[in-house]
Amino acid sequence: MSRFNDLFDRDEAISLLRLMVSGVSLVASFLVGDDLPIDPAWVAIVLCGAPILWDAATGLVLRHDIKADVLVAIAIIASLALGEWFAAGEVALIMEIGGFLEDFSSGRARRGIEALSDMSPRTGRVVDHDGVSEVPVEEIGIGQTVRVLPGEAVPVDGRVVSGETSIDQSVITGESMPVDKAPGDEVFSGTVNQMGAFDMLVEKTSGESSFQRLVGMVESVDADKTRMVRIADRWATRLVALVLALALVTYIVTGDVYRAVTVMIVFCPCAFILATPTAVVAAIGNLAKRGVLVRDGDALERMSQVDTVAFDKTGTVTEGRPKVVWSDGSDRVLSAAASAESMSEHPLAKALVAYARSKDVEVSVPGSFRMTVGRGVEASVDGESVSIGSLRMMEEAGIAIPEDVLLRSQGIHDEGGTVVFVSIDGDYAGCFAFSDTIRGTSEETVSELRSMGVGSILLTGDNSCAASRIAAEAGIGDVKAECRPEDKMAEIDLLQSEGRRVCMVGDGVNDAPALKKAWVGIAMGATGSDMAAEASDIVLVKDGLDAIPHLAGISRRMMAKVRLNIGFSLCWNALAVAMSMAALLTPVTGALVHNIGSVFVVVNSALLLLYGGRAGR
Repeated sequence: MSRFNDLFDRDEAISLLRLMVSGVSLVASFLVGDDLPIDPAWVAIVLCGAPILWDAATGLVLRHDIKADVLVAIAIIASLALGEWFAAGEVALIMEIGGFLEDFSSGRARRGIEALSDMSPRTGRVVDHDGVSEVPVEEIGIGQTVRVLPGEAVPVDGRVVSGETSIDQSVITGESMPVDKAPGDEVFSGTVNQMGAFDMLVEKTSGESSFQRLVGMVESVDADKTRMVRIADRWATRLVALVLALALVTYIVTGDVYRAVTVMIVFCPCAFILATPTAVVAAIGNLAKRGVLVRDGDALERMSQVDTVAFDKTGTVTEGRPKVVWSDGSDRVLSAAASAESMSEHPLAKALVAYARSKDVEVSVPGSFRMTVGRGVEASVDGESVSIGSLRMMEEAGIAIPEDVLLRSQGIHDEGGTVVFVSIDGDYAGCFAFSDTIRGTSEETVSELRSMGVGSILLTGDNSCAASRIAAEAGIGDVKAECRPEDKMAEIDLLQSEGRRVCMVGDGVNDAPALKKAWVGIAMGATGSDMAAEASDIVLVKDGLDAIPHLAGISRRMMAKVRLNIGFSLCWNALAVAMSMAALLTPVTGALVHNIGSVFVVVNSALLLLYGGRAGR
């Protein structure tokens, strides 16, 4: 039962039950309908046909809107006029199946994507002559002093006036490494204080803050994306005129009202109606098995047209976590440094401890521990005095660093990495370099997209050296570095103004405006933010980018299936109309023959469930 509830909400469950009851009634009508006082097909006519007739009537009268349901309504009314209850019920059921599949495909995907979370702090700690008081963030004014404790988000934009700390600014800039802050440095709302408490002078109100501006960009962006519309709806007005004309001609030529009504029944666009939703549902089902959640069929239609993929760097092309990429020192030095850092919550400290344990190096509890925010830590390990921290910390302690190590560390720093130095008992002992590392699937993904004729570009808030290094490793030729959220959005807007169809792939809040602006937005769901997921059209539930080439391939294959479905249904309907005009079909046999077109469409679309290759296959 729980599995059923996971698949269907209450309204979908009711619709499914209605379809099942209607289907059973039609089977009973076909087998024993003539032997019963009331034909069971009336159950399907009432449950499925009545809503169609109502929607068609209200659309015509109130909105002057002619859609596919008008054609279906004509076929139902014509069948009822001749007493062909089975034909009327069968046409109504197929129409409702198509509508259910469309609603289910979009509803299921939306349930897999979390709603936008309220990431902005609601309160702040205002410091005044009366002490510290917690007030709503909307009441914090420019010029006031606000205190931010470790682990808290910065409530508004301002400048540090006392205290030192490290701040995670990835929500704004996308940078993977925390940024040290001292008096005089700017801090931004929505960023997270990781270390020491600090006081800040407020420079912007909550409504003008960086985070709220970011949210505003997401809400205001109009991506100008075309929406997939059922083909039958696009042509409904012309089709209504055509079917009425054909029926009239048939009656004038033959004088047989049954032939005319049969023409209207077989011309009913059931296969048209099923052409798109069946393919969409099959494609979404295929992608769901691979951990890809699609918001609706429109996203897949647009994905089939994408010719450029823009990647965020941190957390998308890369892992988004610092790792040790180079070291200068023995296992003894590593053990001492990791032991000293074992009491720290800093991301680099955690990365160093994890690195030591991966090499089976002993990590012990230090005898004493002292951390200086923005500098490093000092600890006593096995009777030795161990210091680990920045070059500035070493220089202030008078510890000489070898020239070759300094040159190497400078090169790593220029590429966006971070180097910490270790001293033991006042002498240089070694150093460790940290950097964000590329995902194992990134290079292959870019290569596969290239083989499909899809180009790539890297958009990142990191510096140009770090961006160029990662782009080179991933095989991405075009790089835009030091991009703020508005810069990423502007770059995508520029590309699309040149006629390109851009897919944006990102994970952070800072990517949300670009995800919304792009022709298609794809969010990293496993490690990404709720805001990124909400702003996107597609979510990758699993880590890695390897699903993107498959997504591009199946979206192209889906549209090919839709076009084939439509072409076949047109030809099949034309054949059925000709047979009806020649009196080779009755209303009942016409409904059954016309049903073959619907079966073909369903089977052809279902083959997408087996798709496992690239678009070119």
